[in-house]
Amino acid sequence: MKRGIAILSAAMLVALTGAADAKTLKLQASSKAGDWAHRFMTETWAEKVELMSDGALKIEVLPTKAVVPHRETIDAVANGILDGDLNAVSYFTGRDPAFAVIGDLIAGYDTPEQVQTFCMQGGGKEILQKLYDKYAGGKIHVVGCGPYTKEALVAKKPIMGVADLEGVKIRSPEGLASEVFRRAGASPVSLPFSEVYTALDKGIVDAADASAYVNNAASGMHKIAKYPIYPGIHSMAVLQFVVNKDVWDKLTEGQRVMLETWYVAAYATMRREADLQDRALVAKDKAGGDITVVNWPQEDRDAFRKIAVKAWEDYGKKSPLAQEALDAHIAFMKQVGLLD
Repeated sequence: MKRGIAILSAAMLVALTGAADAKTLKLQASSKAGDWAHRFMTETWAEKVELMSDGALKIEVLPTKAVVPHRETIDAVANGILDGDLNAVSYFTGRDPAFAVIGDLIAGYDTPEQVQTFCMQGGGKEILQKLYDKYAGGKIHVVGCGPYTKEALVAKKPIMGVADLEGVKIRSPEGLASEVFRRAGASPVSLPFSEVYTALDKGIVDAADASAYVNNAASGMHKIAKYPIYPGIHSMAVLQFVVNKDVWDKLTEGQRVMLETWYVAAYATMRREADLQDRALVAKDKAGGDITVVNWPQEDRDAFRKIAVKAWEDYGKKSPLAQEALDAHIAFMKQVGLLD
């Protein structure tokens, strides 16, 4: 009996020691607390890291701006204030235009899966690593990158194709997105996301680059902008998973492989679930009759992409890494038949 008690006590000690030694990675995301994307991570997928690592690793996914402003997360990761982030790549465009080219090649791709493949197998991840080697002193390791959805576009008037963009006042982020819309004949207006609903309601803008269909609906956009374009024509924001290099190097090889596998599985699932939610809501809105869901024909999508190519080319000239990023995109898009 004494021997059994001793074995049980030793096992409990090992278990308690293992729990105490578990490493918790603090990550800051681009999503707000309560957002669908944030709940997807915190309520389901964060705990899988602990299960997959047999208790050796945990992650805590913090909402945007929880520790530092959203444009400063990479400094916080490099300096060890955060262990990593799940942030939007394009937030760092001010440091190098290449972040914009990797972060959201406006009108470039048809599906999130295409962008994910480019990022993970087509050279995007490697260029992002080069950017952090340059701008973070080699203190950041890139685990992965890719989008989870293609944004819809909310509009108060029917925009049935490229020709209908002429003269449309459209809320758009500054930079590459605004330039593409401008070249297509629209009049971009720079507004914070928090002001989009009011701007649409008061007629300051006719349409808006906002978010995914399900998020736009939840924000009430479709109550005043009854001609949403879905599937979207423009934006697929790329999110990254990066980790402080010292933290990454201290993990075992098995833990590093586990995190890489977890990332691919988590974001593949997120893309599928977001797509299903969008499709269900679109079907409901079509059946309801109050909202007209606009789906551009493929020839207009192709025409819009050709307009965007010229803007990409000019943007690529802004830095050597921006050009390298664009060259990688173009080569991949030709490989998968998106460009001639």
